[in-house]
Amino acid sequence: MISILRNREIQILLLLMGTISLAGTVLAASFALNTAIVTLITAALLIGCCFGFTYWRYREIQKLSGYLRQISSGDYSLDVRDNQEGELSILKNDIYKMTLRLSEQSSLLQQDKIKLTHAISDISHQLRTPLTSMTVMADLLSEPELPMEKRREFTSNIRTQLERIGWLVASLLKFSKIDAGTVQFKKEAIFVKHLVQKALEPVLIPMDIKEQTIAVEGEDGVRFTGDLNWTSEAVLNILKNCVEHTPSGGRIAISFAENVLFTEIIIADSGKGIPKEDLPHIFKRFYKGKNASEDSVGIGLALAQSIITSQNGDIEVKSAAGKGTQFHIKFYKQVV
Repeated sequence: MISILRNREIQILLLLMGTISLAGTVLAASFALNTAIVTLITAALLIGCCFGFTYWRYREIQKLSGYLRQISSGDYSLDVRDNQEGELSILKNDIYKMTLRLSEQSSLLQQDKIKLTHAISDISHQLRTPLTSMTVMADLLSEPELPMEKRREFTSNIRTQLERIGWLVASLLKFSKIDAGTVQFKKEAIFVKHLVQKALEPVLIPMDIKEQTIAVEGEDGVRFTGDLNWTSEAVLNILKNCVEHTPSGGRIAISFAENVLFTEIIIADSGKGIPKEDLPHIFKRFYKGKNASEDSVGIGLALAQSIITSQNGDIEVKSAAGKGTQFHIKFYKQVV
């Protein structure tokens, strides 16, 4: 009670009401003593009611101040909502809504920290193996009596590992740009036939070495709106996965079509398929399934999914062990 009197606005309010009440009482006394007494009692009651109501509001504001201090310290468990009318109740509800948003943001930040920790751990693991291998081979290359054949082999291995590290770093940079929302995807008309041709170019030689055949089916006019370079990167990563898991003499088929809702691209291979337990995880970063090769990093399909979903698209996979794999890509024409 005493603490409220420390507020300057309360002191001024009491001074004004006291002055007005005293002046009214003096004026009433000039007419009759009883009138002055009634006026004084009425003024005292009014001042008391006003002071009590003001005290109650200040006490509620003090509670809200304490609530905000708890929020600033990270405690989001309190609930100050009420179902009454009035500006104070609206303020309580608004503060509660802000508390929920802060709680959600805090939870998301915590999740981002965990993801970042895991990502750094995964990157460290992915880099440690090739760096260790190159260190050992570099030490062996320093031996003057090392045969020339072994020297060529180690040099070739070091070059391969450097290329792998370079691809990994480039992919991670692309991931970071997409995650940060700094990639400005173009919105231009892309003809799927041209997209497929662009994505196929880097894998034609590996397919030729493994004597794999490719079949492309679809009308020339099929198209969608997106970014050609980024989308070809996504399709290329899917094709690399198909080439890697399709045996020599196998077949890869690409078909595409368009309807009023979306443009669909289907990439299928005749490979060994993906085990059922691996299917839910193949788009996770750094995930390596049972059939993954030793050189696989587990980042290509994850990058492909990020690029596709960032352009109002969707990707799903259908596969069975020994029956090949199908990747279904859909680019929707509008957001519903």
